[in-house]
Amino acid sequence: MSAAGSLLAAVPAAAVLLLTVAAMPREAGAVAPLRLAVVRAALLSGAYAVLVVEVLGASHALTRPAFAVAWLLFLVAAATAAGLRWRRAIRLGQPPAAAPVVSTASRPVTVGAVVSGGGTDVAAPAGERDEPAPAPTRAGRGPAGLLAVAVDAWRTARPGERLLAGTVGGLVLVELLVALLAEPNNFDSQTYHLPKVEHWVAQGDLDFWPTAIHRQVTIPPGAEYLLLHLRLLTGGDHLHNLVQWAAGVVCLLVAARITAQLGGGRRAQLLTAFVLATTPMVVLQATSTQTDLICAAWVACAATVVLDGLRRRTGWGTLLGLGAATGLTAVTKTSGLIAVGPLLVLWGLAQLRLARTDQSAPASPAPTDSAAAGGGRRSWSVGGLARTVGGSVLILVVAAVVVGPFLARVTAEFGHPLGPPRLRESIPMERHDPASIVVNALRIGHTAFDTPLAPLRRAGAEVIISGAEVIGVDPQDRAITFGRELFPEPAWYPDEDRVAFPLAGALAVIGAVIALARPRRIAPERAGSLRAYAVVVLTAVLLHTAMIKWQPWGNRLLLYAVVLAVPLAGLWLDALLRNRAGGRRTVATVAAVTVLATSALAGVLALSYGFPRRLVGAGSVFTTSDWDTRFLRRPQWADEFRWAATAVQDSGARRIGLVQQNDNWEYPWWLLLRQPDGGSPDLVALQSVLPERPPAAPSSVDAIVCTGNKAACAKLVPAGWRLEFRGYVGYALPPGR
Repeated sequence: MSAAGSLLAAVPAAAVLLLTVAAMPREAGAVAPLRLAVVRAALLSGAYAVLVVEVLGASHALTRPAFAVAWLLFLVAAATAAGLRWRRAIRLGQPPAAAPVVSTASRPVTVGAVVSGGGTDVAAPAGERDEPAPAPTRAGRGPAGLLAVAVDAWRTARPGERLLAGTVGGLVLVELLVALLAEPNNFDSQTYHLPKVEHWVAQGDLDFWPTAIHRQVTIPPGAEYLLLHLRLLTGGDHLHNLVQWAAGVVCLLVAARITAQLGGGRRAQLLTAFVLATTPMVVLQATSTQTDLICAAWVACAATVVLDGLRRRTGWGTLLGLGAATGLTAVTKTSGLIAVGPLLVLWGLAQLRLARTDQSAPASPAPTDSAAAGGGRRSWSVGGLARTVGGSVLILVVAAVVVGPFLARVTAEFGHPLGPPRLRESIPMERHDPASIVVNALRIGHTAFDTPLAPLRRAGAEVIISGAEVIGVDPQDRAITFGRELFPEPAWYPDEDRVAFPLAGALAVIGAVIALARPRRIAPERAGSLRAYAVVVLTAVLLHTAMIKWQPWGNRLLLYAVVLAVPLAGLWLDALLRNRAGGRRTVATVAAVTVLATSALAGVLALSYGFPRRLVGAGSVFTTSDWDTRFLRRPQWADEFRWAATAVQDSGARRIGLVQQNDNWEYPWWLLLRQPDGGSPDLVALQSVLPERPPAAPSSVDAIVCTGNKAACAKLVPAGWRLEFRGYVGYALPPGR
């Protein structure tokens, strides 16, 4: 990466930081204000990034200068907004870095700084909290104020809390190191994520292209839009892994904030962050060019904004943020809408409740759940109802602005906003009878909770298969099973595409059950909100199992649900440590510490030995070359691609035809066949699954490169051409070359 590329890549990061300062909440009583500012900055930056791609793509201007100008303008706007916010805060005597200390409970509370996030939060009542009561954090200005908050939080934290925070911070930093050192090597990224970006760069627009890999044009491109910015600003893929790493950080911060919104104090928030940060799927995806953490981050942002709307009317700016979160989820991974939908329903019901006017008592700006549900005659406010309806429409309009252009292109190409029948029938469930849904849910649960204990895996699978046959469902039915995959499939190994999450899942299930059955036991002041949130999480999981077919790599599709559910685990663990007495408390503490230690071990092992990026052992990011790192999934292909590309380049070919199947690797060709000046190669597909996009004629190209099936390649090679093949890769050249 050139020096100019490094400087340009720093512009978006600086803009987001400045925007975080500008987005600090002005309202008193905001929970975890710094984390809320991060959410606002992330949503605004994400929506801006998507719209820049759409606007410049429509203008056929997907170029480095255009993107540099777009981000410089955004940087200026963010700096201006941050400056105005700073001056206004100083004028009012409340610097933007100050952490407001406000009680939203009906009883006296103690306030402690939260280590993760840098803000102070309203904690649980002192009588119900097994934590020290630190002195109120002093307000500060700018970096010095944030440093003072962090120092106070660390000073007042218990050793266990420091250990939790240190582990989370250490994992995040080591993940950052791996993300910077490792070349992109995710399987799907080689097939369609990264080729999609390269096609846009080569074309200069977002028009669809002939291809044998339909996922390059039919799968929502939100994550790839973000990668496109880095690709054009830096000229390569050196920083591509940082997008998912940043999404992982956002997930940690937002999950901890959700815990605070549901009544959790500092320890509960740290427990939430710890459980999530040590979940192997999160650890591995945080250094990847997959898309699941990005989707989970947008869903989590929607969730935390919705929770803010349970106890106060939502302002127009927040409505825009909620619309942006919905649109960003839809344009990144439509499965995330399975959770966003119930969240929006919860928000709408809460806003309708707040639209009722209490005629016996004045309204409180931030009531507790008990106060909000208190007695008194209540009547509907016409203005409140209109505002709720208008807000709902605004959310949908903003979401449509973000995802609408992509859906319009898909509809125009395939006649349906969800793409061709091949896509609509491959992943979504095709049977929805109760028996099929139950079998699908059991198989998804079996894969999600898989462990290295093979006898346990086999026994569980046999029970599910036998039970399915008893109720008349084929457990391998293609209508409820992806492709030609067969259940069961081991998922315990730390692989970024399929690793299970038995510990985080089990803790989340226990937390959800307690939150539904006895919410006051773990959140006395937020029992109503906690139960409502648990219902939403449960609904999302049930909808997922009713709508998405079982598949061996289905665990990563559930990542958004894991991020939403882990706060319930953090709250329950905190209550377990807080509410036990005598010998029972000792047993509970030992059990909790054992589970947390095991979770930490799983996270460390995933980071150290996980696949396909690891710290130690064969394939280590420290000992493996850049090129070989890209092929850790298929090491035997590394030399084959180089062999074919060298032969084609030596022939002097300029226009090169591609022959491949739906799941073949295309991205290596974009790297190996680049022009001498670094420009994109002229690669054209000789096959196409898009009816309106015919492929190029084999006679129109100077050379052909092939992957996968030699016979399929031979059918497209013109007569008289020389065809060479080595295992997975081949090439063909005309006579005389």
